[in-house]
This record gives sequence, C-alpha cells and structure tokens, in this order.
Amino acid sequence: MQIEQHPLQPFLPSNARLLMLGSFPPQRKRWSIDFYYPNWNNDMWRIMGCLFHADKNYFCDNTRKAFRKECLVSFLTQQGIAIYDAATEVKRLQDNASDKFLEVVTPTSIQALLAQLPACRAIATTGEKATETVCTQLSIQPPKVGQSVPFTLQGKNYRLYRMPSSSRAYPLALEKKAAAYRILFQELGYNL
Repeated sequence: MQIEQHPLQPFLPSNARLLMLGSFPPQRKRWSIDFYYPNWNNDMWRIMGCLFHADKNYFCDNTRKAFRKECLVSFLTQQGIAIYDAATEVKRLQDNASDKFLEVVTPTSIQALLAQLPACRAIATTGEKATETVCTQLSIQPPKVGQSVPFTLQGKNYRLYRMPSSSRAYPLALEKKAAAYRILFQELGYNL
C-alpha cells in the first residue's frame, strides 16, 4: 500500500482562536475545490453557511457543484479559524474516502501547529479518526461527541472539542450537526 502525503499546507490565519482538525483529505477524484473539505458531498461548508450566514448554500456554487474557495478563505481568515488534519501521512486500506479504512502513518504535530497560532485556545476534531489521533498524541481521554475536555500543552490551557463528522456517511441530519457546531462557536465567543 502506498503512503499518501498530505496534499495541502496548513491553513493558519495569525488571528485564529480555533484550530479545526479533520482526519485527511479524500482522494483527489472527489475534490470540488483545492482546499479543505473539498468533497461536494461533505457538509462542513454547509454547516458554516447555516451558522454564520443562515444559508446552507452560502459557500456553494450549485451550478458547478463546487464550494467557493475564495469566499471560504476570506471567511476563515476574518473569523480566525485555522484548518488542517490530524495526519500528514496515511495509507488507504480501501479505495475510498472513509476514515474507517484510513491508517495513520504520521500524525500531525499538534504542538508545532499550536506554536504558530498564539491566539488559539481550542481544537475541534471533526470525526472519530481525527479525535483518536489527536487524543493519543496529547495523552488525553476523548470527549463524547458534541462535548469538550481541557488540556494543557507547553504551559498553555486549551479545550479539545469532539464534533460530529461533517461527512454524509455520519448518520445525523445537517441541522443537528449545525446545532452541535453552534455550541462550539458560541462557547468560543464567535458572533453567529
């Protein structure tokens, strides 16, 4: 099995208060944009549209069945939300995008990412594989979905939020996923 290197650089706005970590991007054939959560069938950007703009299609170009990257970059920078993934190298055990069949070869250095984000006070993992990978590295117990736990790294206090996966394979309606993410953003002081 071939080892895949992460195809994107971390998106780390200097004002980021939150670092969102998924597991790893899907195969390129599933991308609608050259950015995070690129699969048209993934609901992350619809969740953000619901929460910050009261419109699930705010970041969507429905004609092209693609997300609007420039709009996303501007939004994330303005809001102070950093994005990367919990793994920098993986093996796909099956030819699909499922986290269930993803073997983490090299986890992302959480310490190195947070060192570049001086205003950051929280990490949100967006699925089970990302949560497992981060919790193993930080030597903490994973919170339940929709909840958080405190942790300390390099003398700074943070919270780790475990969020429901934005994948449509995760059996929860978009509105219920958005409700869980709403709590995260409200607790961190974002204006919704």
